[in-house]
Amino acid sequence: MTRIAVIDFETTGLSPAMGDRATEIAIVMLEGGEVVERFQSLMNAGVRISSFIESFTGISNDMVAAAPPAAEVMAAASRFVGDAPMVAHNASFDRRYWTAELARLDLRAPQPFACTVLLSRRLYPEVRSHSLGAMAAFHRLPSAGRAHRALADAEVTAALLARIQTDLCKRFDLPEALHPLLMKIQSSPKHAMAGAIEKYLAAAR
Repeated sequence: MTRIAVIDFETTGLSPAMGDRATEIAIVMLEGGEVVERFQSLMNAGVRISSFIESFTGISNDMVAAAPPAAEVMAAASRFVGDAPMVAHNASFDRRYWTAELARLDLRAPQPFACTVLLSRRLYPEVRSHSLGAMAAFHRLPSAGRAHRALADAEVTAALLARIQTDLCKRFDLPEALHPLLMKIQSSPKHAMAGAIEKYLAAAR
């Protein structure tokens, strides 16, 4: 079965281009819709955490000071993911940090990223907000711990992804909803989703 790596970062800010760095990473590995492995670590990138970010995430400067170096954590995370395609909630954010942190180690980040925000907008347009908390409440997904901690958010995102895949299979009579199909759907307009799925299936035959 094809594995999918569901990733979440906690960071010092919104953009690595502005000097912000990752403070925590978590990756939940899914296979056949089931969690088979987990990776999680705080990391010390030598950048101070503001009081606002500390109150938002619960990650303090003392916690990060005691954590392993960012380079060590990211090298291990890269080995853990391998060539698995990736998924994140608001994937553009996590993809930026994944790419930027690995680039500091001269490591490639070739994995395609599917986004559960984009997928949720296409599958569940009736939901007013597509934040992770709102989607978890809509689907009654189990809590995995404090929101805005990497492992808890990665676990909930993985549960949301499994639900999305199940609903896609039921709604469009699919045998499975693999990562390439998720990429195709998220790049298609809502009204063209069925046609995009038909084209994907035709090309796969």
